[in-house]
Order: sequence, then structure tokens, then C-alpha cells
Amino acid sequence: MSDLEARVQRLEKILAVSLELSSTVALEPLLRKIAATAAELTGSEGASILLLDARTGELRFRAAASEPMGQLACIPVPIEGSIAGTVLTSGEPMIVANARRDPRHYREVGERIGFETRSLLAVPLQIKDRRIGVLEAVNKRDEKGFAQEDVETLVALAAQAAVAIENARLVGALREAYARLGELDRLKSDFIAIASHELRTPLSLILGYATMLREQLGEAAGPQLDAVLRAALRLRHIIETMLNLRYLETGQLSLSCESFDLREVIREACDDYRSMAEANGLEVQTHLPTEPLVLVADRRKIRVVLDNLLSNAVKFTPRGGRVRVTATQRGDQMEVTVADTGVGVPPEALEQIFERFQQVEDPMTRRYGGMGLGLSIVKGLVELHNGKVWAESVPDRGSRFVFVLPTAQPFPR
Repeated sequence: MSDLEARVQRLEKILAVSLELSSTVALEPLLRKIAATAAELTGSEGASILLLDARTGELRFRAAASEPMGQLACIPVPIEGSIAGTVLTSGEPMIVANARRDPRHYREVGERIGFETRSLLAVPLQIKDRRIGVLEAVNKRDEKGFAQEDVETLVALAAQAAVAIENARLVGALREAYARLGELDRLKSDFIAIASHELRTPLSLILGYATMLREQLGEAAGPQLDAVLRAALRLRHIIETMLNLRYLETGQLSLSCESFDLREVIREACDDYRSMAEANGLEVQTHLPTEPLVLVADRRKIRVVLDNLLSNAVKFTPRGGRVRVTATQRGDQMEVTVADTGVGVPPEALEQIFERFQQVEDPMTRRYGGMGLGLSIVKGLVELHNGKVWAESVPDRGSRFVFVLPTAQPFPR
């Protein structure tokens, strides 16, 4: 075989290996494949990969051909005083024809594993200007030793290997992050379930006693008792919001559908929020048809939708403003609109306001309360009913939140 044919064969092998490396995202098998290929292409007794440990500033063996990794893995190689460290620092390939006589040769590795390094070819593993490790071929079988064509071969392989290693590392880091997120999400759901359960019992007692006192004392109850009731109702709303969000996320929320007049639910919700609105100097209006709006849906969940939209409207409408709820039937769909004369929503924020924890104002300087969950709950519950919801707004002039529901659910949910 001529030198040209041998070179072409090597390049074909590198190309084939490159294709294989690009499809491998598991780091350890990838490293073993690179080391084995390096030994094969250079005609060496062995090869190894050392990667830089950013935490310790040392090189660590991560794969080897012909040598047991169990022994090598526990041997750190210093940057100063080693051939691998010199190559990593300089970024240039290096041929060592006689390792025994080279003072840069780190002999501790061979002494600990019982392996003699006679000759060595080392090239940097590099991503653009960042060096991540070193690829070494050890003990050339040919008596002539490592040649320039071996350098070219190993440099070409190292270029492909570095990209594949970095990709595998990124995929591994992404998987770890995803696993941590999954665990955090599970812990969050467990916390919400436990905290909500523990809060509901004492809250029910507070609401029960406060309501009883309010009924017994009437007008003599005073503003303090009204404040207690409002705070307790607000806390109950927060607990229900967290629970609804958890059930929506886990797919545990189902519908208990019944036939009812949508106008009744709208009036009930508006009556409950009217006292809060009037205390803030707002007017709550309804514009409903005289004919019943018969809807087959989960009545309680539709009430939650209305509560969240009304709460949002009252919260973001300044004194002297107005909140108006309208409803109409259009064919086989019900359309409900909650409009206000509040602060409005910037156009760039309209797409995000139905996402969890999204709020229009800066959370560090915001004047309005809330956790940014209400509209996310609205979207989830409306879509659970096979409906859709959207927002329209003009900053400083107000907002319109519209949701549309089918008059009957096509199947039990």
C-alpha cells in the first residue's frame, strides 16, 4: 500500500468515526471509542484521554485503550511537570521520541500501574479557543516512531472528538438539570398539597367563627371583623388557587358537569366581589340577557374562572373605575367578557399573562398583590372545558378578558 493510499484510508476512517461520534451522546462510551480509534489509527500500543478538571485544575484520565481505567481514574496529572499539561498549556501537538529521558514525563502514572511509556504523541482537545483536555497515543509499534502523518491524523481526530465530548457533556448537564427540575417540581407539588391541607382546617374554623360573629353582631361588628373576614377569604382564595394549579399540572383535575343557568353564577360572583370593589371606590356592573343561558359544565370551576377574572379586574382598576361583566350565547357557544377601566396590559405582555407567575409589573416594585397564578388557572380551566380565552387591552384605558365555552361538553371529563 502506498503512502497516499494509507493516508486516504486513514481519512476515511476518521470520517467514519466522526459520523459515529456525532450520533453518540453518552460520554463514557464516546471517550472509550475515541481512545481506541486513536490507538488504531496511529499504530500505537495504547491511547488515553485526559480531561481538565475545572474544580481542581488537574488533568484526569477519562478513557484508555489497553490500560485498565480503574487504576488510571484515581491518578491526577498536574499541569506543571507533565507532557499532557505542557500540551494543554501550549495548545500545540508534541512528539516525545524517548519518554525515559524527557524531564516533562510524569512517571508516577507508569509506576503506579506498572506500564512503561517509551514514546508519546499528545495533541490538545480544543473547542475554538478553549482547551478541554489532551488526547495521547502511547508507544508507536513501528520502530521509526511517531511521524508527522500521525500528528495530522491525531489532530484531525481530536478536532472531531472535542466537539463530540462537549456535546455529550452538554447533553449530560441538560439531563441532570431536567432531573433536578422534575424533583423540584415533585417537591413543590407535595409542598402545595401538604401546606394547603394544613392551612384549610384552621382557616375553616376562623371563617366559621368570624361569619357567626358577623351575623350575630350585625352592624355593631365593626371594621376589624370585616377585615378579618376579608383576609380569611383572600387566604382561602390563595389556597384554592394553588390546589387548582397543582391538579391542572398533574392532570388530576376532572370535570363534574351539570346543567345550569350561567347568569346565576355570574350574578353570584359579582355580588361577592361588589363589596370589595365598592370599598375600593369601584363599580361592578353586569349586562346579561333576559333569557336563561343554559350551560353544561362544571359549575364550581366556572365560578373559579369568574372569581379570578373579577379579582384581577378589581385589583388593577384604580378608584373611580368600573368593572363590567357581559355574557351572550352565539350558536352553540357561550361568550363571557370581563372588562375594566384599569391600568391595562402592554401589547408585548399580552402573550405571557396567562403563563404561571407572570405579572405585568416589576415584582420588586409592584403595588398590587397576588402571585401571578390567577390567569394561568383561568386558562387551564377554560381549556379543560374545550374552550378558549384571550385578552385585549389598551394601556391606561383598561382590559377585556374573554372566554368562550361550548354550551355542552362532548364527552365526560
